[in-house]
Order: sequence, then structure tokens, then C-alpha cells
Amino acid sequence: MKTCSNILASHRVAKNYHRAADGCFGHAFTLIELLVVVSIIAIMAGLLMPALSKARTKGKQIACVNNLRQLGVCFQLYNADNDGRLADNLPDRQIGPNINLTTSNCWVLGNMTNRLEATNTALIQLGKFFPYATSAGIYRCPADPSQVAGVSRVRSYSMNGWVGSRVMDDSYDNRTFRTYMKESEMNLPGPGALWILTDEHQAGIDDGWFLVTMNDAYPFASFPADRHERGYCLNFGDAHTETYKLRDPNTQWSKEIMSNNTDWLRLKQVTTGR
Repeated sequence: MKTCSNILASHRVAKNYHRAADGCFGHAFTLIELLVVVSIIAIMAGLLMPALSKARTKGKQIACVNNLRQLGVCFQLYNADNDGRLADNLPDRQIGPNINLTTSNCWVLGNMTNRLEATNTALIQLGKFFPYATSAGIYRCPADPSQVAGVSRVRSYSMNGWVGSRVMDDSYDNRTFRTYMKESEMNLPGPGALWILTDEHQAGIDDGWFLVTMNDAYPFASFPADRHERGYCLNFGDAHTETYKLRDPNTQWSKEIMSNNTDWLRLKQVTTGR
């Protein structure tokens, strides 16, 4: 039989238990408080997303510059191993279908408009630069969206059409500007003022030969890429790399380019010398 003291003791234990439970679980969130927290998280995410997107874009540009820097080193190493002679850089029409690919002296092979060649890394490996940096990945810009049948193209870069062949000597009424087949010929305008490889627009890239008509016959007949915040990357004969921003709003793949276009004039200044 319970005494009064026992009843009081049991009541105190129960009361203390509920106090402990209240202290443990604390105050619950109201619906308004939850909505405020969710709103703050959404605002913070909205502020961070552009910064993260810009960081990704910048990272791809840096990777593209690094690819071209490595290819620039390959260019120099090949020259050093071949008594200063440059690797051949020929338009597809000059290479022809009957060329012996295993003995070709071209810096790269493969036409990106040919669905069988556009995803064929074996053609990259047959190029003269490949032994110096045995990675097919450095021939493709990481920001290049182009694909063939769901497979990424293997190449985003092309070489200055005035370098590696004499094709331009007999083309586009050229009687003034130089072509370059030897490293010593690059003394004018100087290796650091002559671009070698560039990031070409995915809608126009074909062979590894980039056409610049110094007589303005076809401004931007070969069109530079615009995927790096409206900019494209180039490397130069001394292996340094730059990014050129397209400043004229009319410099677009879909528009006709005039000969006084500032972006066109800028590219011409570093394409060849007299």
C-alpha cells in the first residue's frame, strides 16, 4: 500500500522526466521559420551559381591554353630534331586521297567534316607532333561541344596556313607576304610575333590548315572559336600562348566579315610578315 511520501516521490520523478524531455527536444520550427531558411538557401545558391559557372568556363580556357602550350613545345621539338625544318601543314586538297599516311610529314591528319575521320584518334597519332606528347586529348579544346554521332571530335586546333607549306605563295594574289618552311625563316617577323596554332570554330573546322587571306579576299574564311567568353586561344613560334577576345559585335560565324573588322585586322598582324 502506497504511502503519501511514495506518491509524492513518484510525482517528482515523472515531473523531472518531462522537464528533461522538454530540454532535450527544445523548441520546434514553425512553418514561417522553415520558409525563411529555405529562402535564404535559395538566395545563396542563386548568388553562387554564376560564380561556379564562370569558374568552370575559366577552367576550360586554362586547359585549352595548356593544350596549345604543349603542342607549341611539340612544334619546337620537331624543328630541333629535323634541322630546323617545319612539319608539313597542308590543306586537305593538297594531301589527297592517295597519300601514304605512314610516311606523311604532316603535323596532323584527319578532316573534321568527314564522319569517319572526325572521331579517329589513329589519324592524330600518325601526325608528326604526336611522338613528342603522346596524348590525343591535347588536340581538343575542353570547351568544344562538337560531336559526330554522339562522339566528340578528336581535334579543335588548326595551324596557320602560312606556316609549314608554300601553298599561299601561289594563292590569293600573294606577291608580298612570306611563307615559312624552316625555323630560320621565322626571324621575320620573329617567332614571338607569328602565331602557329589556334582554336578554330567548331562550325567551320575541317583539315588542320587555317586560311588567312592577307589580301582581304575572304576575311575569316577560317573562323576562330568564340567559346572562351567570345575569345580564342593561339600559340606562337616561341611557344607562348595568348587569348584574343572578339571585340567587334559583328564578328560572328553567321555574319559576313568586312575587311576593316578589328578582330580580322588583329589576327592578320600576327599571321605572317613581309
